[in-house]
Amino acid sequence: MTTPVVVAVGATKRYGEVLGLNGFTAEFGPGITGLVGPNGAGKSTFFRVLAGQLHLDAGTVSVMGRPTSAPVRSNREVGYCPESPTLYEWMTAEEFLRSLLLLDGFDATEARRRCEDALTTVDLLSVKDRKLAGFSRGMRQRVKIAQALAHEPALLLLDEPLNALDPVSRVHLLDLFARIAQSGRHIILSSHVLYEVERLTDQIVMVANGRAIAQGDLHQIRDLIDSRPLTVEVTTGAPRDLGRALAGWDHVTEVSFPAPDKVLAQTRSPDAFYRSLGELARSGAIEVRGVRGVDDNLEAVFRLLAG
Repeated sequence: MTTPVVVAVGATKRYGEVLGLNGFTAEFGPGITGLVGPNGAGKSTFFRVLAGQLHLDAGTVSVMGRPTSAPVRSNREVGYCPESPTLYEWMTAEEFLRSLLLLDGFDATEARRRCEDALTTVDLLSVKDRKLAGFSRGMRQRVKIAQALAHEPALLLLDEPLNALDPVSRVHLLDLFARIAQSGRHIILSSHVLYEVERLTDQIVMVANGRAIAQGDLHQIRDLIDSRPLTVEVTTGAPRDLGRALAGWDHVTEVSFPAPDKVLAQTRSPDAFYRSLGELARSGAIEVRGVRGVDDNLEAVFRLLAG
């Protein structure tokens, strides 16, 4: 059995009357795991707990088997790339990384070596002497990732690393994350754009209102919607006739007509719906031109589980 990299049990963090984490319970395995959910769901709060910047009000979180609440805990286990794009713009990329490494306790020679290694990893060594003020947003993200990598942590936390980037920068960073994971490091990457996470990994934890609402691989999570209404779009030359037929099936909860040749149906049992629709189409009683599962994507699965 695979040993989890991060385990959270009942993790709770309050900001006054607001709950940032509300009994968050989840496990994060080796490799890349996506932490997905809408803005304000608790992703950044969880990362700050993992990075040792926040203390829990209740519950426990452990990293590599060590509780984040332990009196003595190496901050070199975790590399944290926060969402904020703010950097010390008067510094060069090299000065920025070396300063952080020196503050982290490395001597000057080791700090210089680690700085160059990290900048090489993110393809920025050639611009190490340029001021950060002149860096594009994509380059800034790579600098932030370099500082998170420079002390060679086992676990890398990437908080919305693709937010507001252009397509070229997104592709570059997705490739970079894959290479980092292949090198043996573990990554937890947060995003509210689910298809980005889906490009990197099948392992996800879904969070809403400070709670983990689902976790596992995408196939397991998709199985969780079997008992929930699924929306299916059917293209037909006889929408009213088809609508009346669908409304008579006991597992169909709603029927609507979004276009002259389309019918939307919500069903509690996708398997029964597709089986019955197939039988109806084969009978020739009503023309069925096409079928599309509107909820057959990760975004829709999240909406169903969260709602």
